[in-house]
Amino acid sequence: MAIYPIIQLPDVRLRAITAPITVFDESLQQLINDMFDTMYAAKGIGLAAPQIAISKKLAVIDVSSNKSKTWCLINPVIVEKKGEALMEEGCLSVPGVYDKAPRALWVKLEAQDRFGEKYTLEAEDLLAHCIQHEVDHLNGKLFLDHLSPFKRQWALKKLDKKKRGKF
Repeated sequence: MAIYPIIQLPDVRLRAITAPITVFDESLQQLINDMFDTMYAAKGIGLAAPQIAISKKLAVIDVSSNKSKTWCLINPVIVEKKGEALMEEGCLSVPGVYDKAPRALWVKLEAQDRFGEKYTLEAEDLLAHCIQHEVDHLNGKLFLDHLSPFKRQWALKKLDKKKRGKF
């Protein structure tokens, strides 16, 4: 078990588009396990590889209250979206900053599991919201990008104050 440090804004690696995964070996299995451990240690519900400075199309999710419903998203693509809702959102790479971001209520995702098997997932509510957040990370986007310019600026100022110990 390894707990990785989670990188934070303004680290430019959070803005990089990640590379597809083509090799499903033992080192990938260990990375996936370590990502779940890192996510749980940080009390998160999702973690994307770029957040631990690894530029691969890999994210892990668990929105359950008891670690019972885990998802491993490898090379994920959202192929369909429906509806829209505002839900409070935060990010382990933007600590202490929360705001309501518009996201689809329902998504259809195509991805591969930890062994390379393709699957389709239809999700709604919190799971759909989390999937969109993590897929954004894999494409160099952050939840702040979904906020109005004013709210984005406010969030960045709040993050800066927190980093300087003045919040």
